[in-house]
Amino acid sequence: MERTKRELRKQYIAARQALGAEARAAASARIAGRIAALPAYRRASTVMIYRAARGEADPELLLGDPASAGKRFVYPCCVSDTEMKAVRPGAWRRGMYGLEEPDAEASEEVPPEEIDFIVCPGAAFDGGRTRLGSGRGYYDRFLPKCAGAEVVMAAFEAQRAPKLPRSDTDYPMDRIVTEDGVY
Repeated sequence: MERTKRELRKQYIAARQALGAEARAAASARIAGRIAALPAYRRASTVMIYRAARGEADPELLLGDPASAGKRFVYPCCVSDTEMKAVRPGAWRRGMYGLEEPDAEASEEVPPEEIDFIVCPGAAFDGGRTRLGSGRGYYDRFLPKCAGAEVVMAAFEAQRAPKLPRSDTDYPMDRIVTEDGVY
């Protein structure tokens, strides 16, 4: 199954990147608008988003949306090979995978149970709300700690797969939000 996931990951990341920067930016704006309109987002006080990399949908566009006024935004921060924490950024740095992430030492850690709404990145998704992530399992280990949070994946339609393999440790999404709809 891991070999299949690796191949699918490569295929759908390539599809995401093939959209081009302008198309991704326009689609990301539509995705952010759809997320901001969700009732669970509007009710949320603490929202976890990520800093887009490698052609991912950009949830930071939510920061400028009027529906985001007064919300506390937190970001994932990898603190080991297997663990991530949610932090309110005080400074940024290059993380262990070369991605920009909050500097854990200069940021405020936020307990997972305080997070009301989470926007996850991913390589692909299917109609069963299965998310194929980057393959390291950070979100799959972290999300169960976020009792009561609505969990959505921000993705482009180009990342939609007919059916993805799913293991017991894969955390299902509550919703998938794309430029064309909410699943």
